[in-house]
Amino acid sequence: MTIKDIAQLSGYAVGTVSRVLNDRPNVSDAARQRVLAVVEEHHFKRNSNAKHLKQQSSSGVAIIIKGSRNMLFADIVEHIQALLRDSGYPSTVYYLDEDHDEVEQARQVCRERRPQGILFLGSNLELFRAAFQPVRVPCVLVTNSAAGLGFANLSSVSTDDARAAREAVERLMALGHRKIGIIGGCMEASNTAYTRFLGVQQAFAEHGLAFDAERQYEISRFAMSSGYEAMGHLLDRMPELTAVFAMSDVQAVGAIRALHDRGLGVPEDISVVGFDGIELGGYLVPKLATVRQDAETMARRSVEILLRQVCEGEGAVHELIPYRFLPGESTRELREERA
Repeated sequence: MTIKDIAQLSGYAVGTVSRVLNDRPNVSDAARQRVLAVVEEHHFKRNSNAKHLKQQSSSGVAIIIKGSRNMLFADIVEHIQALLRDSGYPSTVYYLDEDHDEVEQARQVCRERRPQGILFLGSNLELFRAAFQPVRVPCVLVTNSAAGLGFANLSSVSTDDARAAREAVERLMALGHRKIGIIGGCMEASNTAYTRFLGVQQAFAEHGLAFDAERQYEISRFAMSSGYEAMGHLLDRMPELTAVFAMSDVQAVGAIRALHDRGLGVPEDISVVGFDGIELGGYLVPKLATVRQDAETMARRSVEILLRQVCEGEGAVHELIPYRFLPGESTRELREERA
């Protein structure tokens, strides 16, 4: 019998079972009693020597984050660390610049720290295709899909970025906007930016509209300051635009400030839609229209999948977490084309 079997018989998650067996807090009395009843009924005994050796020979879970200013990542990591702590797994966070190689960082961490597992936030799938093979520990991509990579130890939990980006642009089109600018990441370095770009292209194509990427797409880092600069470049190149879709909320925040500094109102002059659903967007004036990713669910499922791989040797799992569009106050119906 394994921990996974106990989880199935008790009706509780693997993480909950692990906390009970390790006598950890944050477990309800009902859950503790039910798990212990299953343990007693089936005469389950953990191999304490193996457990001791496992704890001595590893350094818990590594969390590799690509992009230090991503507020969505900060929210997800907060949930992840709490879940790991409750399950008895220490965690170490590694922050990388958006241009750095997260797979090389993982290989270095494996050589020096021997983690039990790795969680990646922000990733370039081409780097995984080229160099992930030597990484043998269970891993999960959080916010990006690894479904097409084919590694048995690499799972993923993500949102359907292409579909969500397409819907965001279509929301603007439904309001009458056609002259739409896009602020997004570098597609060569960010799979998220590439996938959302595909969604943008799909929206234009399905509505029979031409999309001139050289004119309508401005590359930006996922940061407020970069969103501010990108918005200025878009206005200089396309002064007639009536709406903007930013591929992250932090870029959208910077864009709104840039519009204000140019004497333009949101949404009176230009409508703005973001992506992520970070808390800050709900406190802006106007409240930001955005695609909300479920950070809490994404964190929980990522940890559950990783710990099942660590504890039970489960194979790769790839899940899509539903998103929601929040209408906010930063868009309006276009009644008259701006010159």
